[in-house]
Amino acid sequence: MDKLITFAVPCYNSADYMDHCVETLLNAGDEAEIILVDDGSTKDDTPEKCDQWASQYPGIIRVIHQENGGHGEGVNQGIEHASGLYYKVVDSDDWLDTDALQKVMAKLREFSAMAAPVDLLITNYVYEHVEDNTQKAMGYKNVFPSDRILTWDSIHHFRTSQYLLMHSVIYRTQLLRDCGLKLPKHTFYVDNIFVYQPLPYVKTLYYMNLDLYRYFIGRSDQSVNESVMAGRIDQQVRVTRQMIQAHDVLAIKASQPKLGRYMLNHLSMMMTISSIFAIIADTPEALGMRTELWEFLRRNNPALYRRCRLRLTNLGSNIPGYQGRKLSVTIYRIAQRIYKFN
Repeated sequence: MDKLITFAVPCYNSADYMDHCVETLLNAGDEAEIILVDDGSTKDDTPEKCDQWASQYPGIIRVIHQENGGHGEGVNQGIEHASGLYYKVVDSDDWLDTDALQKVMAKLREFSAMAAPVDLLITNYVYEHVEDNTQKAMGYKNVFPSDRILTWDSIHHFRTSQYLLMHSVIYRTQLLRDCGLKLPKHTFYVDNIFVYQPLPYVKTLYYMNLDLYRYFIGRSDQSVNESVMAGRIDQQVRVTRQMIQAHDVLAIKASQPKLGRYMLNHLSMMMTISSIFAIIADTPEALGMRTELWEFLRRNNPALYRRCRLRLTNLGSNIPGYQGRKLSVTIYRIAQRIYKFN
């Protein structure tokens, strides 16, 4: 590894906003590598813009031009080609806080001098809501003791609304390769796999109480827009199935209680989200996918199926027909208003 960190930036028709993202990443200096993955862009000059950035900063920025494979394939290509000791994904419409980035780079520099560098660095992220020009910082100081090397046994409880997101994690690159992470092509919401599948391989972690990642949210065509999510329910289900297959969560919970409890909550949340958006889509195909997903979980792990059924927003699933579906959506919408997660 000849760089301290690789930033992978999947780019798809993002010429209008990618410059700001790249400009903030350049503040990491020449210890960083920026891989711009042009995901078969055809509607604007994203490919040319990527090449221009690479020609301007040849020692820092590299470009991969690929046939369209989706966000996950951009992440995969970044992992395969990364030369950094650490790896972080930054979406092309998001950016990093430059002051926080300097502090993160200094900490990674410390890790790089260790015989066994820390596996996972966690920071905060900030929702930048475009529709009302507000910000909401999402931190983890209630979960992770700050500024010391931890194991999973050292963590506290996550709140109901708290999960690790792609925005909050920086992995050691080799760990991602060793755990066999491979995100599916042509699929949205693969960030859930990215922050779930590698976790049992993480032996050491470190939390910095810094607002590093700025997450732009609220654009009408964005993948987390509610109507868009309902229209892509098949992809949500595909991601959830892969997470079910990735690990025996209850076995992990038996050997590593705190990590297992967190992973169980994350998987339960994914079952909830898949169910809710199938109901919102309200088509026979979507409702059928919801039924098949729950049946897949039941066949794969009956005990886990029962645990997930007991989650609050899945309680409506135990009530047959329209009233049960209506209750599930009502609970979800209340949570959405409180936590502003899309």
